[in-house]
Amino acid sequence: MAFVVTVAQRKGGAGKSTLAATLATTLAREGARVALLDTDPQQSLARWHQERQGRAEAAPLAFEAPSGWRVPATLDRMKAESEVLILDTPPHADTDARIAMRAADLVLVPLQPSPADLWAMQGTLDLAAAEGRRALLVLNRVPSSGRLRDEVIAQIRARGLPLLEPALGNRTAFASAFAQGLGVAEAAPRGTAATEARAVTRAVLRAAQERDGKGR
Repeated sequence: MAFVVTVAQRKGGAGKSTLAATLATTLAREGARVALLDTDPQQSLARWHQERQGRAEAAPLAFEAPSGWRVPATLDRMKAESEVLILDTPPHADTDARIAMRAADLVLVPLQPSPADLWAMQGTLDLAAAEGRRALLVLNRVPSSGRLRDEVIAQIRARGLPLLEPALGNRTAFASAFAQGLGVAEAAPRGTAATEARAVTRAVLRAAQERDGKGR
């Protein structure tokens, strides 16, 4: 049965789709059986997957974009067929987000190092808690230095919020790879962005191992 990761954030523009694609492609490139579901009506990943077709660099992964009542059945089927199942969810849609979170072993909440993202993520954490699911914050588009970045990280730690220690930097490689229907581990496997992607992916896998060791 697959380990299920739901990527959720009420605020748009935090990088949900990029994070979901980055995790899926990094795992797929390393040989894992990965499934990726796009439940966001914006269908960013569906368009990304179209661009992916026919590219030699693209590692094999299963993809579907179910909506509404089709989501639970698709989830159940793909859980049985995969080692890791990753879901991208819509912002501002509590009903759909609840369905995705209910199936999750781990909820990842991406946020940029900004006050707006910090304020917005609390609703997502509350929703995950209401569903009894473990959630981790993932910093995305992080500048290499800066006072605001340090202040946001300090606030997260001061509040005792669960933060995934590796982060994804503010690098054009992520957007460039996404536009090609790829992940950075496929488009530029020796680059700094790919190194960050692998570090985040390893941290997520460690969280999966902790789940297996302690029970859900």
